[in-house]
Amino acid sequence: MNEQAVAPSPALFFEAVNAYQRTAAIKAAVELEVFTAIAEGNSTYYNVAARCHTSERGMRILLDYMVIIGFLSKAADQYALTPDAALFLDKHKPTYVGGALEFLLMPEMVAAHSNLSEAVRKGGTVLGAEGTLSHENPVWVNFARAMMPLMMLPAQGIAKLVEVEQTRPVKVLDIAAGHGIFGIAFAQANPNVEVTALDWPKVLEVAQENAQKFGVKDRFATLAGSAFELDWGSGYDVVLVTNFLHHFDVPTCETLLRKVHASLNPGGRAVTLEFVPNDDRVSPPQAAAFALTMLGSTPAGDAYTAVEYNLMFRNAGFAYTDLFPVPQTIEHVLVSVKG
Repeated sequence: MNEQAVAPSPALFFEAVNAYQRTAAIKAAVELEVFTAIAEGNSTYYNVAARCHTSERGMRILLDYMVIIGFLSKAADQYALTPDAALFLDKHKPTYVGGALEFLLMPEMVAAHSNLSEAVRKGGTVLGAEGTLSHENPVWVNFARAMMPLMMLPAQGIAKLVEVEQTRPVKVLDIAAGHGIFGIAFAQANPNVEVTALDWPKVLEVAQENAQKFGVKDRFATLAGSAFELDWGSGYDVVLVTNFLHHFDVPTCETLLRKVHASLNPGGRAVTLEFVPNDDRVSPPQAAAFALTMLGSTPAGDAYTAVEYNLMFRNAGFAYTDLFPVPQTIEHVLVSVKG
C-alpha cells in the first residue's frame, strides 16, 4: 500500500525564519537558571517563577516552550528535565555547559552570520580579511573561558582512547590549546605525560589557570605564538590538533600537518578532533551544518569529510589515519600515525 503523500506546507519555512526565538529562549532559560531550579525540586511554573524571580505568566510560557523544543518534559502541571538538560544544564553539575553561551552568542560570532548573503557571494567571511582568525583575536580568550566545560567529556574520552607508553616520559604538544583541557586530560590520565600548550599569550593564561586547577601545572609548559610561525621543536609522541583544521583551506591544513609530522617521533600520533560529515555533506546534520559556521566566520574554512582528512594526512606523510566516534559529542577523533 502506498503511503499518502504529505501535502506541501509553509511550516518548515516559518520554523526556520523563527529559529532566532529558539536561541533567545534557551539563552533566557540559562540566564534565569531555569534548569537548575527544576533540578533543585521546583516542578511547577509558579515554583520555578518564585525561585528565578520572574512573573508566573512569563515562566509558564518559557517552560512550555522548553518542552516544545525538547529540553523539558511535562505531565499535568509538573515539569521535569530531559536527560540532556539534567546532565548539561544544571549548574550544580561539573558537566554544565550553559557558560558556552558567552562564546557562542557573543556579538562577534552573531555578526559573522548577520550578512550571510554576502558571505555566500564572496565564499567566505565578511568580517574583514581574516574573520575570527585575525592575529590574537580576543574572541579566543572568551572561547577558552566559556567552552572548557563543553570539552571535558571529549577530552577525557580521547585520553582513554589514545594510550601512551607508561615506562618513560611522554611528550604531548597541544596546538591551539585554548582552555588546555585536551592536554590536561592526557596529563591527568598519565603521570608520565609532559604537555606543551601552544596558543596566543592571553589564551594561554586561561590554559595555565586550568592546569593549576586540575593539578598538572608542574607538567604543563606553554609556547606563545602562531602555530604556523613558531618553531615548536621535535621529539613529540602525541600532537593534539583539536577543533583547529576546520578553520583553514586544504593547502593550509596540509602545510600545518607536514610540520606536525616532522615534529613527531617515529610511530608518533597526530590526534585530531573535528566535525566530520559523511560524503554527502548533509549528514549527520549537526556535523554537516558546521560548514555554515565556517563560511560565516572564516575566509576558507570548512567541515571536511573523512576522505578529505585521510588525503590531507597522507599528503603530509602519515602512514595511515583511523577514525573514531567520540561518545556524547557530535565530533570524531582521527588518529594519524607517523611511519
